[in-house]
Amino acid sequence: MTTTERPERSVPKPVFTDAEAGAHEFPDSGASARRYNYYNSINASRTHYEDVTVDVQPDPRHYLSQGWIYGFADGSARYPLTWTKLKAVGRGSARARALPRLRRQGLRVCPPTAWHEFRDPNEEWELTFYRYNANVVRQVNQNIENARYAKAFEQWTPNWIQFVERNVGAWMHIEHTLGLYVFAACNRSGPTNMHNTAMAYTACHKIRFAQDLALYNLTLTEEIEGFDGTAHLEAWNSDPEWQASGRSHEALTAVDDDWGESIFATNVVFEPLLRELFRSNLVMQAAAGNGDFVTPTVMGAAEFDFAQRDLRWTQACFGPLTQDKEFADYNKDLMQGWLSHWVPQAIEAARVLQPIWSLPDAKPPRFEDSLDRAKSRFSGIVTDLGLSVPKELSQ
Repeated sequence: MTTTERPERSVPKPVFTDAEAGAHEFPDSGASARRYNYYNSINASRTHYEDVTVDVQPDPRHYLSQGWIYGFADGSARYPLTWTKLKAVGRGSARARALPRLRRQGLRVCPPTAWHEFRDPNEEWELTFYRYNANVVRQVNQNIENARYAKAFEQWTPNWIQFVERNVGAWMHIEHTLGLYVFAACNRSGPTNMHNTAMAYTACHKIRFAQDLALYNLTLTEEIEGFDGTAHLEAWNSDPEWQASGRSHEALTAVDDDWGESIFATNVVFEPLLRELFRSNLVMQAAAGNGDFVTPTVMGAAEFDFAQRDLRWTQACFGPLTQDKEFADYNKDLMQGWLSHWVPQAIEAARVLQPIWSLPDAKPPRFEDSLDRAKSRFSGIVTDLGLSVPKELSQ
């Protein structure tokens, strides 16, 4: 059989015009590049936290001149600045100085640059989050295991056993509610990825602590004869002392479309006036006298979460807004209104809890002394934010 040779086929040759994606080499495009240069660091040098956090969330008001690539069915774009009543242009920033010119050009919303100036002082990102929480869980578990081996739970007084099964157990419901329905619900509403990342990790702190309490409750059920691991459900649903706390925390989950008010009310108002009051001024003060050296280590992890991490980023978020070049007075009036609305609810919930101060055999400091400490702590936080202590605090 004979074969005939085909003539050579004519195929258009590719012509590279350097218009294809990735054709242009930027200073930070190479494999040796270790830092991005598209954002301005607030420090002398860029940090790893900034590299993986800053401007990860797109914002056409800042970059991306082509606009949002997706939006809602009603036509509104993602991450609108109207998702909080707070406003910001910065404290003397270039964008703040340019505000009159920008308004003459028809800008109808406050420029976003000031929001992009926010940085979490904890520099929390995925790696540091896992390391921190792994260390906390490891420490808590080691403390509990050591107590089991030492038979430390046998030293608990009978009334303290009942106090822990009902009231410490009930606390997990509050932490779960805040983590899942306040912080996790708000973590896609902030104007920048830096805000949303901080809210997401605070949600994880709360959910982790709720889980710590749930697992601790199971351990106590195994270790202490007669310990009722389901008593917290009845206490949370039926005990009069917990009903005001339940209502107030449900109210936090129902704030009308304002992530700023939700976070402000939770971390600035309720955390010092109610949650630190219970954790630090009741449980951690009374435990040792009732033979319990374990529960304070579990509660102390949550105290550190707030005092050394969550409060720091909250102050960095709201503090500059009271010094804003354009909207300082507006923001102060707004936050003062939030204080007047939420402080009475926190004080009411705290006072309704007063009867449980008398339950342990070895009593903690007087309720009024504990509440005064909580009020002093709250007043310091409010003052540091540049706000006035509300008159409702005297209730």
